[in-house]
Amino acid sequence: MTSSQSTRLLLDLESTVATNLDRHLEVAKEWMPHEYVPWSQGRDFGDLGGLPWEPGQSGLSPIARTAMEVNLLTEDNLPSYHREIERAFGRDGAWGTWVHRWTAEEGRHGICIRDYLLVTRGVDPDELERARMQTMQTGFDSGDKALLNVFAYVSFQELATRISHRNTGRHTQDPIADKLLARVAADENLHMLFYRNLMTAALEIEPNQAMRAIADEVIGFQMPGSIIPGFARKAAAIAKAGIYDLRIHHDDVVSPLLRHWGVFDLEGLNAVGEAARTELSSFLTRLDTQASRFEERRAHAAAKVSS
Repeated sequence: MTSSQSTRLLLDLESTVATNLDRHLEVAKEWMPHEYVPWSQGRDFGDLGGLPWEPGQSGLSPIARTAMEVNLLTEDNLPSYHREIERAFGRDGAWGTWVHRWTAEEGRHGICIRDYLLVTRGVDPDELERARMQTMQTGFDSGDKALLNVFAYVSFQELATRISHRNTGRHTQDPIADKLLARVAADENLHMLFYRNLMTAALEIEPNQAMRAIADEVIGFQMPGSIIPGFARKAAAIAKAGIYDLRIHHDDVVSPLLRHWGVFDLEGLNAVGEAARTELSSFLTRLDTQASRFEERRAHAAAKVSS
């Protein structure tokens, strides 16, 4: 998509953005991050004469700590995400209003998760800070995605993040963490709906290029936290625990959005659109097979441990 095509698409979708921004502002509920943190559990750390952190102070299991760290470090990279969507959407009109509203809402996610983890001594604060520094210095780079690719990617990413937060909260077995992450997930869901609706409108305006973008983003999808130190190892542990794995990605993230957009029912596509849809279909078959094999290996490993 050329620069002029992107500009025209931004103009064509301005009313859609305005409508969905109004909808979002109407349904989004104000909430205060500090009200989700158990401040009474807080204690000074070593430099202030308190106790230094050690693993026995954490009420979280090792995998729950890993999942919460990954979720938090992902949220920490908000400055990079803001740069990327501002580059794509601009600062003007409803687009600019959405960019700053989205950024403001996302900002409180990292605030409350970090406060919870530090107050409850859920994770090693020194390791967490070192990882934050490394993650933010690496930064998130979308690779100058075309506008339609941005719509597709953020739709999948917001839904994936919502599910990751929600499942992590349940896995902590801590009602406070569960409530906190459920609140964060509710924000992510509203963000997903906004982007999903943009993609719906884009499919009506540019169906073939939109199909190409959807296929590319499904096939090449990576979570924004992939730049976190040790991400591959941590993601494998999270998948093994069933917090976020290939089956969840296929069944609960990719498939629902594709159904909503009706990508396999669209008619009148040209060669570009049809080729993209064929590639997408083939990839989904492979992804489903990979998900099933992972589930089988996980079940086999669990059976060996329990026997």
